[in-house]
Amino acid sequence: MDDGWTHHAKVRARENDGTMEVMVDGLSTQAKVYKPLIHEFFRKAWRGSRPAWGEFSVEIIMEYVGDPPWMDLDNLAKAILDAIKGYAFHDDAQVARLLVERRAGERERITVTIRKLSDLSPWPKPA
Repeated sequence: MDDGWTHHAKVRARENDGTMEVMVDGLSTQAKVYKPLIHEFFRKAWRGSRPAWGEFSVEIIMEYVGDPPWMDLDNLAKAILDAIKGYAFHDDAQVARLLVERRAGERERITVTIRKLSDLSPWPKPA
């Protein structure tokens, strides 16, 4: 059965209903490791959509097992955004909404979800 994922090394990605998901298996305390790893995946294996214009929402979730890794999440976000630039969107200045979260999980991985803002419902209005 085809699960829709394109795999290469520790990275896999898929597109579904206007959403791109990228997963990286394993963690490193060095954010700079992710940029070449993800960039290589897109350069060598990705055959999905091309970059688009408009505003995007990006959610980056780092899941860890045991003690949380010692890493600044802002550095992780910058490395991930630099890596997907030119594949999901043309420039990371198109990212209008960014969530970066570290949480305990069942396996060590990073999950990135990219959506065009026009495809999302607006923020809930305050009560």
